[in-house]
Amino acid sequence: MLRSQNRICGTVSKWAFVKEKIIFFRPFPFQVGQKMHIDGGPRGGDWEVVGVTERKVRLRCPISSREVEWDRFCYYVDEREAAEWPQRD
Repeated sequence: MLRSQNRICGTVSKWAFVKEKIIFFRPFPFQVGQKMHIDGGPRGGDWEVVGVTERKVRLRCPISSREVEWDRFCYYVDEREAAEWPQRD
């Protein structure tokens, strides 16, 4: 991370490299047919990937069959073998 040592009128005259604890995120490479569970938030729940473009992901709820299209947003956290899907409440 770069941190300014001296700022004058919005310009940086000198930079120092500082060691910080940083969290790194990478967009998930969605593929049609993948099943997922999103923990929490307004998109929380079980979904199946039914469409992917460079900028959008289209998901379908396995219970209601409702489809939604959102900007690509998910980041990989965990993958589990033999996990129950859809999950019970």
